[in-house]
Amino acid sequence: MKIFHQVHPRDFKTYDTAGIRENFLLENLLVADSIECAYTHYDRMVVGAAFPVSKSLQLGTYDQLKSENFLDRREIGIINIAGTGNIEVDGEKFELEKQDCLYIGKGRVKIIFSSNDQSAPAKFIFFSCPAHKEYPTRLMKPAEALPAEMGSLDNNNHRVINKYIHNDGIQSCQLVLGVTNFKKGSIWNTMPPHTHDRRMESYFYFDLPENQRIIHFMGEPNETRHLFLNNEQAILSPSWSIHSGVATANYSFIWAMAGENMVFTDMDAVPVGELR
Repeated sequence: MKIFHQVHPRDFKTYDTAGIRENFLLENLLVADSIECAYTHYDRMVVGAAFPVSKSLQLGTYDQLKSENFLDRREIGIINIAGTGNIEVDGEKFELEKQDCLYIGKGRVKIIFSSNDQSAPAKFIFFSCPAHKEYPTRLMKPAEALPAEMGSLDNNNHRVINKYIHNDGIQSCQLVLGVTNFKKGSIWNTMPPHTHDRRMESYFYFDLPENQRIIHFMGEPNETRHLFLNNEQAILSPSWSIHSGVATANYSFIWAMAGENMVFTDMDAVPVGELR
């Protein structure tokens, strides 16, 4: 499990492209027949992926967690971004189609991932953070996720935000999670951008066509940087950083947050004219 330590915004100003990629980019999460994880010191979030192709995969624990089971002191939110698959939670099986979400609360022991069709395997992307209370396991379809339509084609940011885990959806201790899908012709996400000092955030970009690129913007509003990302890569966004991106084609992304406040609208907007 790779470890990502927190970066101070003062130090971030001195990073070159290689330094930014090393400290914030998760490049190779999807490995066939494997579970890959990264442990971050941003609100102790774990970002990972399970990619069962020819066999089932069981989520084990890691030395960094110092626990007998992965969810002894944690909760987890999972989005399937590909073919239909199953997640077995202590013997109870849940079938996930593309963009379905499964929340599993603290205390569950045996988590097994599998695909229904080896030729079209599931790809399970997950986000986990510390939990103080047990909440029930719950499956949610995109249509149940209170879709919020935002932006406009005139501003190239017409998008639908599906909020799965939040105050008015699936209940959790601190995890907030959803998926943003873009209308045809729109490519800007979270523009105007924002920060939220009370929560960190992680993005996982997917459904980007081959040979296209994501340009992710980060940094303090008056000291921004950018990175070029490939399809199916994730990036960490500290609380002091703007959250924004654009791409050379249509795409979708999962966003997940952990921290003090779970109110989705708790964010500090940054006017476009103030960006530097």
